[in-house]
Amino acid sequence: MTSPLSFAVLGPVRAWRGQSDIDLGTRQQRLILALLLARAGAAVSVADLVDLLWESDPPPSAVNVVHRHVGMLRRRFEPGLATRAAGSVLIRDGAAYRMKIDEESLDLLRFRRLVARAADSSGEPAVEFYREALALWRDRCASGLQSGGRPHPDFVAVDGERFAAVRAAADVALRAGRVHRVLPAIRLAAEHEPWDEALQARLLLALAADGRRGEALAAYADIEHRLADELGIQPGVELRAARHALLGRGSPGGGSPSRRGAGPAVLRPEAPPAGGDAEAWPSGGPEASRPTSAEAPAQLPADHPYFAGRRDVVAAAEAALAGDGRTTALLIDGMAGVGKTTLAVHLAHRLAARYPDGQLHADLRGFDAGDAVMAPAEALRGFLWSLGVPSTAIPAELHAQAGLYRSILAERRMLVLLDNCRDWEQIRHLLPGTGDSLVIATSRRRISGLAGAGAHPLHLDPLTDAEARELLERRLGDAAAVHPAAVDEIIARCGRLPLALALVATRGVGRPGLGLPAVARELAEGGGRLAGFGDAHADLEASFSWSYRALTPAAARLFRLLPLAPVRELSTEAAAALGGLPPRAARGLLAELAAQMLVRHEDDRWRTHDLLHAYAVDLGEEHDDTAERAAAVARVSDHYQLSAHAARGGGSRLRDRLLRHGDPDAAPWGAASGGPPISTGRRG
Repeated sequence: MTSPLSFAVLGPVRAWRGQSDIDLGTRQQRLILALLLARAGAAVSVADLVDLLWESDPPPSAVNVVHRHVGMLRRRFEPGLATRAAGSVLIRDGAAYRMKIDEESLDLLRFRRLVARAADSSGEPAVEFYREALALWRDRCASGLQSGGRPHPDFVAVDGERFAAVRAAADVALRAGRVHRVLPAIRLAAEHEPWDEALQARLLLALAADGRRGEALAAYADIEHRLADELGIQPGVELRAARHALLGRGSPGGGSPSRRGAGPAVLRPEAPPAGGDAEAWPSGGPEASRPTSAEAPAQLPADHPYFAGRRDVVAAAEAALAGDGRTTALLIDGMAGVGKTTLAVHLAHRLAARYPDGQLHADLRGFDAGDAVMAPAEALRGFLWSLGVPSTAIPAELHAQAGLYRSILAERRMLVLLDNCRDWEQIRHLLPGTGDSLVIATSRRRISGLAGAGAHPLHLDPLTDAEARELLERRLGDAAAVHPAAVDEIIARCGRLPLALALVATRGVGRPGLGLPAVARELAEGGGRLAGFGDAHADLEASFSWSYRALTPAAARLFRLLPLAPVRELSTEAAAALGGLPPRAARGLLAELAAQMLVRHEDDRWRTHDLLHAYAVDLGEEHDDTAERAAAVARVSDHYQLSAHAARGGGSRLRDRLLRHGDPDAAPWGAASGGPPISTGRRG
């Protein structure tokens, strides 16, 4: 009987068969395994793996390299596995891969199970569950694999789970008088996160509770010096409150917590103690490190006067916030023009009263061209100024800005609206570290770095027919009721996309001589092209172009070729034939497109929204020469002929012909097999 496999990612990535270590191969193979394990059995797309191995400028053979590494990992786990066999441990999931794994075989899942049991317990049993969970950690998640570059968001998110568990363990242990059981784990975590002031404050209190008051005071002095020397800031409220308790002006069991899940381990004094003992405050008083504005910021844009529909999504958001009390972020994603910003602003206005300390807002311009994308430091400077920090007191270094921002928000209930986010790296410094604040973020891509950290995803599809009709009726008034057939035609031509519907409605209202029937006729006469939208054509094209510019050249080329297929829904194999690609490479590119330009159905078929289809038609005619487009049409035609012949049992002669012509489905090419290279260029 084969010995069971087990894996570890809470530190250096390791794998065992029984008691024997498995050689995991090259650094790239270990990186791939690390991400698969960090996802804990969830799917990882080929595009994500390409981004993991090459942060920028992947080679044309990147997808093939990923597939080769995956194949080699499979055979390390299952040594007798044939070269192209699927395997039973590292398995394919559509255009992605995942590990077939459970709590008994992965340390991360065991850690999560123990933390959940601790959260459901109290007193000494909870402390013991936390102690056992934290003992599984040997270093940072996937330590030793990434050199020089920024840490991967999934690894950072797993590390975040550890530090949250350490803070919770400290609070429970202080209340239960069992702090010595988790003090080693608190020390180690504090070493790894020297700028986490909430964690450092708990270390001070834990040391004092364990009879090490002198060591705790020395540790505070070291932290204060480090913050001043390296970041140019003073300790925040939690650290000052911990020191206040160390000096005998309070106890770890006093005070009342100001955030969900935080125990009373840290006092939060707002003024020096009676008698004016200024020495209790670093550098002359609490306001030296946290200036406050006279009024709470109220930066939300106006709610849309014609907001319609989305009742199910709004209800899902309300339910998430009313659930277990752990939701700290609502992440709204969807294609261009689907109404993400409109929904986010509407939600923010509905929820604003729950966050009495104000609202912050930033359009991060994540999909604008080049330098227009807002850097995190730019957003933080604006937020800090709005929170009352004088411009001369705002640190110059990004991490120092983020630390000051989190220290301020830790004591407030604020709503932060982050619109048009590009990725996790752009927003991670803008998220409150602790406290009762809420973030609402929008992006054209699914932001995965917050998975499991209090984030609730909300995906937006185009409106339903009823919602689209409601939107037009609100904007057009009686005209919509008078011309129901024209309204139906407009909804169909706009593909129920809110942006397109709004542009058409504005056009109908703005030109009194152009009635709804005439608008509907112009759209129909446009033949499915964006030009049929008249003046609104430029606005639609500009919105779609932001997503298009974010694609890799190979994905952009495939997107331009998709309209040349004779059907609107394509299989992966048909898309591969259209692009002259190996099916494996096509899957990776389709996964990239699916992040913001395509819809993937359950049967592994792909479809573009009608207006994005029209946009792709225009791009293809502009950027691709006639010969390339004709070759794509011939390839996909051959593919469908082969499929039809094969279905009738007579495809062998046609397959022979396609083999001679190098059809990618009849004879899969790839860099490893010496076939023709994959074209990744884009003209224009």
